[in-house]
Amino acid sequence: MSFTVKLLNKEIVLNEPKRVYELFENKDYKYLACTVNDVLRELDYLVSSDCEIKLLDITSTAGSRIYRATLRYLIIMALMRIDPKARITFNFSVSKSMYGEVTNLRHSFGQYDLDQIKKELDNIIASDLPIIRTTISKEEAYEYYKSIGWDDKVDILKYRESDTVHIYECDGFKDYMFGYMLKSTGFIKAYNLRLYSPGFIFQYPRSENNGEIPEFKDERTFRQNLKIAGNSIKLTNTDTIAKINHLVEAGRALEYINISEALISRQLVELGNEIERGKDEIRLILVAGPSSSGKTTFTNRLRIELMSRGINPLMISMDDFYNKPQEAPLDEFGKPDLEHINALNLELFDETILKLVSGEEVSLPKFNFETYETTFTKKVKLSHKTPILIEGIHGLNDRIAPSLPSNFKYKIFVCPVVQYKIDDHTPISISDARLVRRIVRDHEFRGASAETTLNIWPSVRAGEFKWIYPYEDNADFVFNTDLGYELSVLKEYALPLLEKIPTTSDCYIDANRLIKFLKYYLPITSKWVPCNSLLREFIGGSIFYTDDKS
Repeated sequence: MSFTVKLLNKEIVLNEPKRVYELFENKDYKYLACTVNDVLRELDYLVSSDCEIKLLDITSTAGSRIYRATLRYLIIMALMRIDPKARITFNFSVSKSMYGEVTNLRHSFGQYDLDQIKKELDNIIASDLPIIRTTISKEEAYEYYKSIGWDDKVDILKYRESDTVHIYECDGFKDYMFGYMLKSTGFIKAYNLRLYSPGFIFQYPRSENNGEIPEFKDERTFRQNLKIAGNSIKLTNTDTIAKINHLVEAGRALEYINISEALISRQLVELGNEIERGKDEIRLILVAGPSSSGKTTFTNRLRIELMSRGINPLMISMDDFYNKPQEAPLDEFGKPDLEHINALNLELFDETILKLVSGEEVSLPKFNFETYETTFTKKVKLSHKTPILIEGIHGLNDRIAPSLPSNFKYKIFVCPVVQYKIDDHTPISISDARLVRRIVRDHEFRGASAETTLNIWPSVRAGEFKWIYPYEDNADFVFNTDLGYELSVLKEYALPLLEKIPTTSDCYIDANRLIKFLKYYLPITSKWVPCNSLLREFIGGSIFYTDDKS
């Protein structure tokens, strides 16, 4: 019986099943993957019934992720060819790149080693070797990983629900990256490697860069925080999901929660010390960070920390300085872009802050998001020792309060600096951790479905890349809001919401990606989460958002 395939604006009638890659010419390996009836598939997917196929290139988010996973796979393959006993661990790093750290060598990793990896990697790519996906039993995977000493992969298999495991083989090398792969090694066309002691950085084409490799910028402040986050994880020995699960199984979940919360408190103390040392100069404390970083709870906790030191900041909302929507710049779709810095009344903000800092009485604005009108409150006057504490996405931008000298401003970048992995080869991205937070928060407090949140997430990310990350290095302090135990708690909230999303949904691909790693976590009850925790901003029950003052 024949069937029809819609592809590249054509209808193709087939009399027998065919692989997707057999249905079109893929010049220069432009297309990396596809969707079949909106479900993500590899190019060797066997089509056997009526369907619509959409081809994905490097400018697509899914295509970029598959490219990145394949590049990681090939780097490991190259290293194993050079030294089968060497081990490598990957994490997300500065400047939209990934960091690899090679261990189990007889010497310190250096430029010579990196050159050897690159030489072997280029040989593998030039050979255009097929990458073949197979399915084996969990027991077979266990024996294979055990035989080559990949204990991290052995550990995570224990928490896999399925009795089978996907594995990819290329010229005798086998590994699984918890996601789809490119059809062959020749699909890798561009990458950069650079020594970044004690390991190396590799860069790859990014979808948000229109498929180009972004310019490398060694983000000093963020790099320092990545190091601190890594040290904290080493301290608790919780760099993989399996190790976190081991704590849960050992009845140490509450202890882990307390340690994670203590690390947040320690950062607050360090930040409080910094601000206290500069209290004679600091007049404006600006808090900025990407979506679902916990900025609101952080700002409240910072206020309490400062008050405990005799510093009583005035909290102001940057949202109260919005212009009317019709006065905002237009986005690419011709709609008011409320994330644009010019959507704010910058002159009013500068004038208000300058007057407050100068000791004048000022009526603070209050913006009504229903009527789009600005009213003014009763007048406020500050003493010369009272700093202003304000949160907003543009807090790191130098266009905010330009009349104030730079030494009057203290800028804080807030973000969960996630350094957790499914296994050593598959890190969990910072953006995915924030996305899980936002899915839960949007449902709990805004009644939004996971599908709604996933649909708006690309525009949220685009705004972050435009208005937050370029100014990240202006920060005086980077505050890591990651709580090691949080995904174990959020799993119980997020997983049912994600599993409701049908395969026909445009955001099923993203939902499925999140489901894949969340399923590996053993749950931790939310009743143990402290009432002042940053996590309460997303699951509810925060001491900062309650009418019960008794």
